[in-house]
Amino acid sequence: MKYVIGIDLGTSAVKVLLVNQQGEVCGEVAKEYPLIQEKSGYSEQDPHLWAEKTAEALAELVQSFNGDAEDIEGISFSGQMHGLVLLDEDHHILRNAILWNDTRTTAECGEIYDAVGKDRLLQITKNPALEGFTLPKLLWVKKHEAALFERASVFMLPKDYLRYAMTGNIHTEFSDAAGTLLLDVSKKEWSNEICELTGINPDLCPPLVESSAFIGTITPEYALRTGLPQSVKVFAGGADNACGAIGSGILADGRTLCSIGTSGVVLSYEENGDKDFDGKVHYFNHGEEDAYYTMGVTLAAGYSLSWFKNIFAENENFESLLAGIAEVPPGSNGLLFTPYVAGERTPYADAVIRGSFIGMDASHQRRDFVRAVLEGITFSLHESIEIFRENGKTIDSIVSIGGGAKNEEWLQMQADIFNADIIKLSSEQGPGMGAAMLAAYGSGWFTTLLQCADAFTSTVKTYKPNSENTVKYQELFSIYKQVYAQTKSLNSELQRFRK
Repeated sequence: MKYVIGIDLGTSAVKVLLVNQQGEVCGEVAKEYPLIQEKSGYSEQDPHLWAEKTAEALAELVQSFNGDAEDIEGISFSGQMHGLVLLDEDHHILRNAILWNDTRTTAECGEIYDAVGKDRLLQITKNPALEGFTLPKLLWVKKHEAALFERASVFMLPKDYLRYAMTGNIHTEFSDAAGTLLLDVSKKEWSNEICELTGINPDLCPPLVESSAFIGTITPEYALRTGLPQSVKVFAGGADNACGAIGSGILADGRTLCSIGTSGVVLSYEENGDKDFDGKVHYFNHGEEDAYYTMGVTLAAGYSLSWFKNIFAENENFESLLAGIAEVPPGSNGLLFTPYVAGERTPYADAVIRGSFIGMDASHQRRDFVRAVLEGITFSLHESIEIFRENGKTIDSIVSIGGGAKNEEWLQMQADIFNADIIKLSSEQGPGMGAAMLAAYGSGWFTTLLQCADAFTSTVKTYKPNSENTVKYQELFSIYKQVYAQTKSLNSELQRFRK
C-alpha cells in the first residue's frame, strides 16, 4: 500500500494527514501556534513556528505509522491565503508574516485604486483591492518599514515558505498567486503592468507553477528530523479554499461548497475566467489546471463562534455550547447577530464595521445567543449565495465542510437559510484532503483530479430545506441585510475609541 501526506497550514494550527490509495485517513496530527496581535487590526505570525510545528507534526505522524515510511510517496500543501512573508537575499525571514485577516492597509488599497484604476484592476486580477490581499501588505511595508523592504529579495505566501523550509526551493502556484492582486488571472502570469504602476519590483515575485507540479524532494536534514524518506516527492499544493474545493469534489461546473473555518466561504466552480461578477465576489484560479472558482467570504465565520465561546463559555467545549440550540426556534426568539467582529469581506469589503446583537431582552437565555451566532454566520454566507444566484448561477445543492458540518442543527440551518440541499461528506478533512489529493494525482495514482475526488469522497447524508423554516428565514434575512447600513456610521464613530 502506498501513501501520501496532505499538510494544511491554517491560521491557528497546522494539520498533517496520512492518506492511503483508497482515500482513507490513516494518521492525523495537529500542532497549534499563536497569533501576534499588537494592536487593533494587526494580525501576524512567526513563519519559523510554521516550519517548527510542521516538522514536529510530521515526526509524530511518521513515528505512529505502522507501515514502512518508504511507502510514503508524496507530500503536498494547503495554506492560508494572502499572507506576506518577506525573505532577504540569503533567504532569511525579514519580519513576521502579515496575515490575511490583518486590516491595517486601508490606505494602501486606496493607493492601488489611484495607481491602477478600479476597472483596470478588475480586468487584470478579477478582484477588488482589499486589506487582506498581499499587494497592499507589500505597499504598507514599503511605506512604513522602508529600510527593511529594501533588503527584500522575494515575497512568499505562507504554505510556500513552509515548502521552501522543507525543500530549499522557492515557488508559488496559481491558486495562491491569484490572491495577491499581482497575478493576471486569465493569462496566468505576474502582471508587469500592476507591478510598474504600484512601484513593486517584479523580481520580488516567486516563480509560478501548477498546483500539482513536482518541485523537488525534502532536504537530508528534514528527512533526518521527521523520519520521512528523502525520496518523498513534494508537490506545489494550493490555497486553502482551492484545496477545500478539491477535497470536496468541487471539480465540475455548477458544484458549490460552503466551508466554515476561522473564516467562511461559499465557493463555486467555474470552467473559464471570463465571467463578470463586477468584483462582488472573488475570482481565483483553481488548483485544477486551467479552471477557476468564484468565492464569497465571511471574514469571521467560525471565529465569531470561537470568540463567543472564549468570552462567555471559556471552560466548555463546542459540543456543550451548542447542546441547547435545537430547542430554540428559527430567529432565536427575536435575537439577531451580525458576525462582523473582525470586519467583513463579502459583500461589503469593510474593515471598520463591527458585529452586533440586535433585539436583546431580559428573557433571552444563552442558547438563544448561541443560535443567533450560528444564524448570523449563515446569513452572512447566504449573501454570497444570493450574489451567485442574481448572476445566473443555479445553486440547489451545496457541499458543507468545516466547523459548520460538525453539528446536525447547523447543517439543517444551512439547508433552511440557503434553500438548498446540504451535502455532508464522509471525509471532514477539506483542505488537508485536497492537499493529499494533489499529492496523489501528482504521484500518478489517478489521471485526473476529478477521478481522484470520486474515489476519495462520498456523501453520508443530505439535509433538505424545511419549507416552513425557509419562509421564516427569508423574512429574517431581509432584516439582517438592513443592519449593516444602519450600524455603519455608528461603528465608524466608535473606531476612535478602540485601542
